[in-house]
Amino acid sequence: MTSMLAARALPGSAELHLTKTAVPEPGPQDVLVKVASAGLAPGMMTLLGRGAFKHLPTTLGHEAAGTVAALGADAAGVAVGDRVRIHPNLTCRDCVYCRTDREMMCAQQAMIGHAAFGDVPMPLYDAYHDGGLAEFVRVPHWLLDPLPGNVSFDVGAKVHDLANAVRALKCADLPLGGTLVVTAATGTMGTATVKLAPHFGVARLVLVGRSAERLADVRRLAGDLPTETVALDELPDDWATTQGLTRRLRELAPEGAHAVLDFVPDGPVMAQATAAMATGGTMVHMGANPGPLPIPARVLMVNCWRVVGTRSCTRTDAREVLALLGRGVLAADELITHRFPLAEAGRAVAAMQSRSEPIWMAVINP
Repeated sequence: MTSMLAARALPGSAELHLTKTAVPEPGPQDVLVKVASAGLAPGMMTLLGRGAFKHLPTTLGHEAAGTVAALGADAAGVAVGDRVRIHPNLTCRDCVYCRTDREMMCAQQAMIGHAAFGDVPMPLYDAYHDGGLAEFVRVPHWLLDPLPGNVSFDVGAKVHDLANAVRALKCADLPLGGTLVVTAATGTMGTATVKLAPHFGVARLVLVGRSAERLADVRRLAGDLPTETVALDELPDDWATTQGLTRRLRELAPEGAHAVLDFVPDGPVMAQATAAMATGGTMVHMGANPGPLPIPARVLMVNCWRVVGTRSCTRTDAREVLALLGRGVLAADELITHRFPLAEAGRAVAAMQSRSEPIWMAVINP
């Protein structure tokens, strides 16, 4: 096969385009992966519209899993036919951040099939910007992780999101027996966090989302973990300007939540959930909210609150997820609610952006 179908971003367009393109040729250190499943993230289209993709045209998609189809002469640690997932983070591999399990802070950090976050030269992103929404993808051999035999390709493709939730939970630094508030709980990151919460010492969950019906579905992911829900559409109409969410969270946890994981991309939820924390609480933000956090520094000081931002997981986080999945301790197949063929990638992205139906995690199967 010399050509393949791919979902591409083209110069001058903020849309996804299905095109035929050449199957990549692996270089000496490269591996060609036949994609079995690729994850979908609606945020990639937002970043595309903002001009965050440094190379166009490019194949989209930073999450992928499949089988090794071909190897370069110097590619080590894998063989043709191996089941693998692709770790999407491209970094320099040598700076202080890369050497201390903080590679998402590397100045060269970028992701295959996704955006680049800095303004420094990025030789790896230049070479490997094409992503996994295609029949094949070419990556350097060191980005591959073995996929355990009991883990589906669909779950393998979404390990990155599960690992992002692991990173957020680590940043929360919850005390044993802590109460955790999760905002945007019905989305990809929210559902991943709920599924992982029992493995991180969470004793009680409070889930915040727009719809009571959708929150009820997510609540069952917590299993036996005590869980309450707060639906924004059931708060008073003026909740956004009268601290209505803060009051409701305080009713549920009078002494305050020990941590908040905030995945909401805009609006007042971030600030109001933060204001409901206990003394010494931590707010971890991973929603890319462009607005300010309107809490005076004096209030942060008096309450000993920590505010932590994190934009991605590390390789360690991903491998911890793979270990949980491989041992059968974590089962994540139920998080995959939607599967689409590659030919319907445009419809899939539109469905994720509209949120007209509940989508936890969605994948493309080429």
